[in-house]
Amino acid sequence: MADSPSPQILVVGSLNMDLTAYTPRLPFPGETMLGNRWEMACGGKGGNQAVAAARLGARVTMIGRVGQDAYGIALRNSLISQAIDCEGLLV
Repeated sequence: MADSPSPQILVVGSLNMDLTAYTPRLPFPGETMLGNRWEMACGGKGGNQAVAAARLGARVTMIGRVGQDAYGIALRNSLISQAIDCEGLLV
C-alpha cells in the first residue's frame, strides 16, 4: 500500500505569549504580592492548533499577526521550529 501524502492545513487564528506569575498563595482582595517565579509560553488558539497539526504530521501554514517586539519574534520562531510555514504571519 502506498504512503498517503501528508494533509495540508491552513490555520487562521490568534497567537499570543502567555505570561504566568506564581505566588506562595492567592492574594487577598486589593493586596499586591510579589511572585516567586514566572513562565512564558507561546499560545493562542490558532498557534496551538497549528503546532498540534504539525506534530501529527500535517504540512501547516499559519496566517495571523504578531507584534514587532520580542514576544512576536519568539512566537514566529516557535512556529518555525515546528516546521510551520509562516509566510502569511504578518508583523
